[in-house]
Amino acid sequence: MYPDFQFLLQDLFGIEAPGWLSIFKVFGLFVALAFLAAAYVLVKDLKRKEALGWMQPEFVETIVGKPATTSELVWATLIGFLLGYKVGGFWSHWQEVAPNPMGYIFSLQGNLIIGLLFAAVMGYSKYAEKKKQQLAEPVEKRVAIYPHMRITEFIVAAMVAGLAGAKIFNALETWEQFVKNPIESLFSSSGLTFYGGLITATIVVAWYARRHKIPVKHLADSFAPALMLAYGVGRFGCHFAGDGDWGIFNSAYITDATTGLLHLAADKQTYLSALNADPGYLAELTHQFGSIDKIPHIFEPVSALPRWMVAMNYAHNVNNEGVRLINDVSNYNHVLPVAVFPTAMWEAITCIGLFFVLWALRKRMKHAWHLTGIYLILNGLERFFVEKIRVNTTYDLGFIHPTQAEIISSVLVLLGLGILIFYKDKATTGEIKPA
Repeated sequence: MYPDFQFLLQDLFGIEAPGWLSIFKVFGLFVALAFLAAAYVLVKDLKRKEALGWMQPEFVETIVGKPATTSELVWATLIGFLLGYKVGGFWSHWQEVAPNPMGYIFSLQGNLIIGLLFAAVMGYSKYAEKKKQQLAEPVEKRVAIYPHMRITEFIVAAMVAGLAGAKIFNALETWEQFVKNPIESLFSSSGLTFYGGLITATIVVAWYARRHKIPVKHLADSFAPALMLAYGVGRFGCHFAGDGDWGIFNSAYITDATTGLLHLAADKQTYLSALNADPGYLAELTHQFGSIDKIPHIFEPVSALPRWMVAMNYAHNVNNEGVRLINDVSNYNHVLPVAVFPTAMWEAITCIGLFFVLWALRKRMKHAWHLTGIYLILNGLERFFVEKIRVNTTYDLGFIHPTQAEIISSVLVLLGLGILIFYKDKATTGEIKPA
């Protein structure tokens, strides 16, 4: 696995990569790619709907030619200071920062000198920019801002609200671990619950759209394929970083802790012996499931698929889960003692495929909200079924024991079906209006 860029470059090119590259995490790279991919397809569909006349611009009055205000200078200087303070700290203390960059970002650590330098540069740049544009007589202009021009605001709002929601829902799902160390849990680079992020991001984006008179029904249908694509790309990040979103044990394969390679297990006893290799890891699993016999697994050595499609041990995983690799002194030197099903990779491939389905359907919908309804059904079904082979905390609801994701995905499927059955607005077509 590739917890950071140092591991990634060393494996791809077989070279000794500089240690400071460990600051940059592979999961973060895929999150960034997910947002960029979502932004691209979202803009493309918003422009299509603007051309159809389904979305109108918002007209904003602005004054051109004014000098920089005190507020603008203060904000530019403050942002410059924070940016320089943190970036400077990255380079001067990268060995301490690399294991937990998220914790560093939210700490008080940094470099004061570089922070002050960035503050001066950003403050002066804002002053010079406004000075260059300044007019003897400032002019008031009425500017049309189309929905696609607000893409940065949409993405930032969704990102901030989504990450906050993902952390909050993850804390609720893993409450026992959260209360032991809430600060580390909130600011770690792992531990994100997709549905928590989806719910909070939806609320914030809908509020923002209504504030700027953007039809939520058309915006939601544009977001549907973008969200599916972003989720698929993000799940590849979970897989390649090894952040814990894997399935139950495929106990037909056990790990050689010296080489980190997988080998066939002769029988169930061999699998149990591999689990006993690390008492701490076994104790954690036993506490979660009640006893060693209840730890979910499938003994399945034969498959028509390549082994990496059905069994992985996530050596060098970003959470350092499992047993320690012998003679490995890196920051990420753990491997799972028994293979697991790589469900994050399955989800990534499935959801990228579902994105193309939604993208092909978007021009064929006769009613607004219906593409959103299809997205909710597909997303809910995909997640519901993958939960059957994932390791997650369950809730005791009497005769059933669902996970948090199973509950939410079931609600999403029912909501999607309700939209398709009961919601009918004025029929629309995907034909572009002539100029």
